Amino acid sequence: MSDDAQREAAAVRAEWLGHLLSTAPADRPAAEAAISELYRLIGLDPPRFHWVPSPLAALETVPPGTRPRPSESAHRLSDWPLPTRFRTLIGELSVQLETRVMRGSRLLGPMLWQLVRTPITSSARSTIRMAFRSPDERVEKGTAWHGALCPSWSAYYDAVRRTSGVVFTPEQNRLIDLWATPARSCGWWWPREDVCVVSERPVEVHTEVSDDDGEVRLHRSDGPALRYADGWDVHAWHGTRVPAWVAEDPSVERIAREANIEVRRCAVENIGWGEYIDRAGLRAVAAAPDPGNPGSELRLYDTGLDDPRGQARVLLAVNGSVERDGSRRRYGLTVPGAFDDPVAASGWTYGLSAEQYARLVRRT
Repeated sequence: MSDDAQREAAAVRAEWLGHLLSTAPADRPAAEAAISELYRLIGLDPPRFHWVPSPLAALETVPPGTRPRPSESAHRLSDWPLPTRFRTLIGELSVQLETRVMRGSRLLGPMLWQLVRTPITSSARSTIRMAFRSPDERVEKGTAWHGALCPSWSAYYDAVRRTSGVVFTPEQNRLIDLWATPARSCGWWWPREDVCVVSERPVEVHTEVSDDDGEVRLHRSDGPALRYADGWDVHAWHGTRVPAWVAEDPSVERIAREANIEVRRCAVENIGWGEYIDRAGLRAVAAAPDPGNPGSELRLYDTGLDDPRGQARVLLAVNGSVERDGSRRRYGLTVPGAFDDPVAASGWTYGLSAEQYARLVRRT
């Protein structure tokens, strides 16, 4: 792929990330027209549309007559017939489109997949799809349908059309555009035979770029990272969903009461490891030069906390890589309480003995 084509692919990726994270009011006529046509393609009349201010409201709307917990109603998506039929429609189209892509170039598809589809898929998982998980849930409910709604599919084939010589048929282009229109026009939607529930977009989104490939994730240190007009919001710390107090009012006392280790880590990072150690009065166990990061020091502290994994000490280290602002971030790692030697504790985090870690030239 030429440099010009790669730049164009990056532009397509940025454009579709903009659609994914848009806070503009929905274009309801465009969304309803496209979804109605998709209904016709699977042999159904256009549905009645029910617009709601957030995904939470959408999940509470289905099934009618009940108000189940959001996680329960999302889980039932696997039993609904229409999401499966729509996924089948798009799956069959994908087979046709990939045949044309492979005829054009066997390298084109994988390259555009890596440049466009993968970062948008990851970004959706770390932003909008995070709204469907609670802070202590590892598995998202309704994953198959939420994955189908991700704009990465549309972005990928849009990139194919705009950066290569691959030509799709008029009907294939029409179907690509039909599926892409809701992603450009509104929030996510939940189809039933008689009614389609459609969510408005969020009114506030705070993100950060997490790598050089354009992937983004939710992050805000002093309030909700994602907020909808009805007040439903999501707090996130560098892509990890957390309770509101972690972003808005982290404290030593709340950290001590928190059972989730990841949530505790995020709260400590928001306070700052150095400040947290001072506030919590952690007892210093030992300090030593870091052989894997010359010029930096390793410090080992006793937390005084009970941990079911037996990791009751904190190793404070300095990141070997420079941050975007030129600084080096300090971070803490929980290690087993049996460690008294900071070098041995640091080696343990890498699966190395103290002697092996001491022979490192520089950690990256």
